Amino acid sequence: MTEAIAEARLEAPVLDIDPFTEEILPDPYAFHETLREKAAVVVLAPYGIYATGRYEEVKAVMSDHERFMAGAGTGMYDLRKPGAWRPRSPLLEVDPPEHTSLRTVLTRIISPIVVRKWRADFEKEAERIADKVVDMGEFDAVRDIAEAFVLTVFPSALGVDIPHENAVAIGDMNFNAIGPNNDIFQRSLKKVEPILEWYQKSFQRESMIPGGFGEQIYLAEEAGELPPGSAPGIVRSFIRGGMDTTNAGIGFTLNQLARDPAQWARVRADPSLVRGAFEEAIRHESPSQTQFRTTTRETVLGGVKLAADRKIAVFIGAANRDPRQWNRAGDFLIDRQTAGIHLAFGAGAHNCIGQMIARLEADIILAAIARRVAAIELAGPPSYRIINTLRTLEKLPLRVTRA
Repeated sequence: MTEAIAEARLEAPVLDIDPFTEEILPDPYAFHETLREKAAVVVLAPYGIYATGRYEEVKAVMSDHERFMAGAGTGMYDLRKPGAWRPRSPLLEVDPPEHTSLRTVLTRIISPIVVRKWRADFEKEAERIADKVVDMGEFDAVRDIAEAFVLTVFPSALGVDIPHENAVAIGDMNFNAIGPNNDIFQRSLKKVEPILEWYQKSFQRESMIPGGFGEQIYLAEEAGELPPGSAPGIVRSFIRGGMDTTNAGIGFTLNQLARDPAQWARVRADPSLVRGAFEEAIRHESPSQTQFRTTTRETVLGGVKLAADRKIAVFIGAANRDPRQWNRAGDFLIDRQTAGIHLAFGAGAHNCIGQMIARLEADIILAAIARRVAAIELAGPPSYRIINTLRTLEKLPLRVTRA
């Protein structure tokens, strides 16, 4: 590695763009292209941090914990340094080997066998929602499908009681907090101030509903299988990460299928195709747009020299549309083989532990809609919420014809 550093001649060029603005966030793709084409790694001038948007480099940063640590925080600010304003997530912001032992326990708690047992309850709720929206004929798919389904079945599986409106507000605040402390974050923080006390209580031991996997996390800590005091933070991480990105992915899938009658007809003829459609949707419009790591030492990435102990932003949304990796990267194609290749679920040790749950939820609700709907179309222009590191629809007006 020392020789590689010596041979690397490129210093990261400066890119004087702030991607966390109300102008760029609703439509980030021009910025993504600029980022990718400027260099493999740039210095993002407004924040003095590194940034990369190319597939290979983003995957490398997310996969190589020895060079790019999560332990300093997966947000923009270094949690090890003075002024850190939030606690470290014991699930997301630790590195191997500590992270490995923790993941082993959690993987057992939400094993494939456990998750499959939820299918019947998930399907019952999906059938109810699908029947309701078909009766409505015209509706907002964000509120009436994605949120109605995910914000019901996931909290039930976790074993927490979260009102839908609280879940949305907390999700917005958390994904804003990963990015800069800007006006967007401050507005979302102000919005949740009245419910922060409730939120803090929602992931404590006494709030766990018996039978949920949140209770199992606490029992694992009590049995000495998880570090003392880690259960509240782990449950909080599941609350934060288990709903918003799945909501977004389901919305993106419906948005694209509503724009393409031919692809909808194929899904309608074979509802199993919704699995590939969902994977393509979260590649095409990645819900988790940006994460951060910290360099552990001087290193080289994409031929660019990086200093030690510096934050690097990985723009997952840019990587998942990198033409170096994807043919017709900007097109939504349900036949594209993306599962296990796209980076929407992360990579390496920190690949999304709940991705099996997200896939199950998407499969069930989208298939339920496909079985009932002969035709689907936009009933108005979609709109996006403005969130620092999450891409998600605010509204998706749809019109459907009953099969």
